[in-house]
Amino acid sequence: MAERKTGVLGATSLVGDCLLARWPAGRGDVVAFSRRPVQDDPGPDRRISWVRLAQKSLPQLPQVEKWICLAPIRVLPDYFPLLEQAGARRIVALSSTSLFTKTDSCDPAEREIAASLAAGEKQLVEWAEQQGIAWIILRPTLIYGLGRDKNISTIARFIRRFGFFPLLGPAKGLRQPIHATDVAAACVQALHQQQVADRAYNIGGGETLAYDEMVGRVFAALGRRPRYLVVPGPVFRIVIGVVRLLPRFRQISIGMAERMNRDMVFDYSEAARDLSFSPETFHLAEQDLPS
Repeated sequence: MAERKTGVLGATSLVGDCLLARWPAGRGDVVAFSRRPVQDDPGPDRRISWVRLAQKSLPQLPQVEKWICLAPIRVLPDYFPLLEQAGARRIVALSSTSLFTKTDSCDPAEREIAASLAAGEKQLVEWAEQQGIAWIILRPTLIYGLGRDKNISTIARFIRRFGFFPLLGPAKGLRQPIHATDVAAACVQALHQQQVADRAYNIGGGETLAYDEMVGRVFAALGRRPRYLVVPGPVFRIVIGVVRLLPRFRQISIGMAERMNRDMVFDYSEAARDLSFSPETFHLAEQDLPS
């Protein structure tokens, strides 16, 4: 018997693209939501229908009990009326470990990101419990893939543009980069593990490596020999200020630089146990580099 429909908010995001491209056969139809027009794309083993979200009105929806919410969790409360109208009974929502790593950032904008993640999670849990809806929150670490992320792709663009990469000190802080396809797979597993509910899980990539080594892998994927410029803190602030004048690098901050020497590693053994989460090691294929 075919499973019921699954709703996907944030379907045109990086993780959304990976999710829809690899939607498992036999998992039923997908109702994907977007604020821009997208053509339906039926496949041999799945059918994906698109619903365009208007600014001030809710679309007419079929009964959709299972949801994967890939839109930023801080805006998820805006969709609570839609989810209620559709009869949501189970929701998997994506947050981020930035909830923890940016709380004490020297950058006020990053502290605001951490606060908005915490507020979004709190609102989701309170609303879901009021509605009797089962919820799971996934918090991935550094997401990369398809040349669309703001992490590895930014490093790759910098290397292409300048031929080197600046490091603040030794840059030995540990990282667990996770590919967007592994995040998407975790969402599917969480959605269908019916015995698991009302839990938050941290998830990371299958390999832990130092920040400078991670950057070295980007050099290798670009076919270049690593060239680092080790810069002291005061000079780094000047470098960041100059680089941020370029539109491609406006998201770079001194907070990002200072975290080069901080471990940002999270235990995902609970996700492995409960969700059969098994991520790949860090590998950059050609399609993972920005165009």
